[in-house]
Amino acid sequence: MKILLTGRHGQLGSEIYKSLHMHGQVHGFNSSELNLREPKKIVEIIQDIKPDIIINTAAYTAVDKAEVESLAAYEINHIAPSIMAQEAEKINSVMIHFSTDYVFDGYKKGAYTESDETNPLNVYGRTKLSGEISVTNNCTRYLILRTSWVHGIHGHNFIKTILQHANEKESMSIIADQYGIPTSAAFLAGVTSDLAKRAYTQESLRYGIYHLTALGSTSWYEYGCFIVQECLNRGQSLRLSVENIKPIKANEYQAPAKRPLNSCLDTRKFRDTFNMSIPEWQEGVRHTLNQILIT
Repeated sequence: MKILLTGRHGQLGSEIYKSLHMHGQVHGFNSSELNLREPKKIVEIIQDIKPDIIINTAAYTAVDKAEVESLAAYEINHIAPSIMAQEAEKINSVMIHFSTDYVFDGYKKGAYTESDETNPLNVYGRTKLSGEISVTNNCTRYLILRTSWVHGIHGHNFIKTILQHANEKESMSIIADQYGIPTSAAFLAGVTSDLAKRAYTQESLRYGIYHLTALGSTSWYEYGCFIVQECLNRGQSLRLSVENIKPIKANEYQAPAKRPLNSCLDTRKFRDTFNMSIPEWQEGVRHTLNQILIT
């Protein structure tokens, strides 16, 4: 099995590379080796390798910066996946493409299903949605995996931000009225590895769009309190205590990009289709914390 992986050094890509390299020939590319804003380079690499599986974890993910760098976000999140999908179709490859909870507007009361109407609120979400559409329009064998609030030992994420603030500050404010599901990059990598192997060996795999996150839900505020309390339970010395974390509303925090108040994703379709167990979000956060704190 030959696999082409984008975002090799990213938060998710690094974990996927680690989980896959024992099961096949993995050609991993970081942004300096494969600039997703160079369409000809994408075509050349895919045609040279002719992979059985293309896994696209690379994306323009700076949500606020995307509001002013919309062209870069569009080229990386829409044009690049479109080209990958076209090339995958030419060589009969399977494409696994990661997308986001931000394709929804957050006005629904419950968790979003794959059949719910999309309506992104910001440039990042719109470019990711257009990337999804381009994949579905150009490739027959695809798995689009929408996930949310990804965390891991690599790259930047909410856990690392909270840990930094907890070591430096005695108080902080966190948004309490935006809800989602923290999801471990290590968990996503294990699932992706399994899906890649199934796609390589099973002709009857059910392709399409799936929601893939941990189970449960939380707010940013509750998530931050959980991180701090877990660290204190492990005997970590922090300047910040849970009591000194203040809940605030999203409209009190002025960010360039509007975000959905509820971006929880329903994973029932994925679980029913692939018969995989999914952990609660707290389990994944504890795993990431363990990794970060021992390094």
